[in-house]
Amino acid sequence: MGARLVPRVGRVVRVVEEAPLVRTYHIRVGGIAEPEPGQFNVLYIKGFGEVVISVSNYSRVDGDLVVEHTVRAVGTVTSYMHSSIDTGSLVGVRGPYGRGWPLREFEGFDVLVVGGGIGLAPLRPILKYVARFRDRFGRLVLLYGARRPVDMLYKYEYGEYRAIPNSSVLFSIDAPYVGWDGYVGFVTDLIDRVDLDPRSSVAFVCGPEVMMKVAAAKLVKRGFGEDRVFLSLERRCRCGIGICGTCQLGHLFVCKDGPVFSYQEVRGYLAVSGL
Repeated sequence: MGARLVPRVGRVVRVVEEAPLVRTYHIRVGGIAEPEPGQFNVLYIKGFGEVVISVSNYSRVDGDLVVEHTVRAVGTVTSYMHSSIDTGSLVGVRGPYGRGWPLREFEGFDVLVVGGGIGLAPLRPILKYVARFRDRFGRLVLLYGARRPVDMLYKYEYGEYRAIPNSSVLFSIDAPYVGWDGYVGFVTDLIDRVDLDPRSSVAFVCGPEVMMKVAAAKLVKRGFGEDRVFLSLERRCRCGIGICGTCQLGHLFVCKDGPVFSYQEVRGYLAVSGL
């Protein structure tokens, strides 16, 4: 663990503008392990501090990892990143940390992915993993929604998602928008439009907590077992290793015990107002 607490120096090699105040940083860094889908890194910005960000993708270049982190400018560190970190900038990277999506445990199952807003970022590695190991899984269904079309992430990859064999993709936006001819309503509404056998399916969900609560409840009502609905919480994480305690959820630490949890593990806590 000691070596993993020391940030490695990474260089930003590409920045992609995804949506208003949302960028994906491609950071080349050596000396860190390959992340599992659903894990996160801690990024260090000199003079500003650290921030926990999920890994949305990675590749290898001459032995180094190029990790992708999709960041929304919402606080001091992330706002500084948005305004001042660009191609060529140096950032500290430590990790990967946390418990990711249990993909190996559910080989042979149909896979339902439900994302809201920036919640698609930690779900994106699932899509790439299933595409890479296509013969290990059954049907793949992606449900993704955002407030407006401009807020949707990774628009340049939608053709790639649709091209995955035996898959389907459904999009939604929250309210009518000029030029949008898709579904209008909450992404959780799309769950009712999916024809999957819950007995042979697993669901992976990420988005605003209220969206995840509604999605999980609807999936359970559809017949999904609470142990086959998984959520990525990633809330209030700071240290990434369970020391600072800011991400504590009951007896759990989101960074150390998660960020991925089964609904069965956290249902009681999510029902408590203000927790």
